[in-house]
Amino acid sequence: QVHLAESGGGSVEPGGSLRLSCAASGNTYNEYCMGWFRQAPGKEREGVATFFSTKDKLFYHDSVKGRFTITQGVDKNTLYLQMDSLKPEDSAMHYCALNRWCALMGDRETKWGQGVQVTVSP
Repeated sequence: QVHLAESGGGSVEPGGSLRLSCAASGNTYNEYCMGWFRQAPGKEREGVATFFSTKDKLFYHDSVKGRFTITQGVDKNTLYLQMDSLKPEDSAMHYCALNRWCALMGDRETKWGQGVQVTVSP
C-alpha cells in the first residue's frame, strides 16, 4: 500500500520561497511517475510538476516554469518541490501524487497525500 506524506507548506510573502517534501512508502514500482498538484478554492485541481523515475522526464505547468523545481531525493523515496519567487496565485493546497504512468496521473489509480497548504500574501 502506497503512502504519501507531504510537509513544508506554510505562509510567505510574495517573492518568497518554500520547499515541499513528500515521503513515499510502500511503492513497489521500478518505474513510476510522481508529482505535485494543487487546488485553490473554487478551482480545478491542476498539475504543477511531474517526474518520471527512470527517464527523468519532467513536466512543469507553464505558470511555474523557471520558478519551481521538482527533484527526487537520493534515497528515491522522497520528492521535493522547491518553489521560488512565489506569487499570490500560487496559494493553494498542494498534493503529492504517484501513478504508474505520468499520462494517467489523476485517474482513480493515482495515490494522493493528504496535502499541505501554501499561502502567499503580503
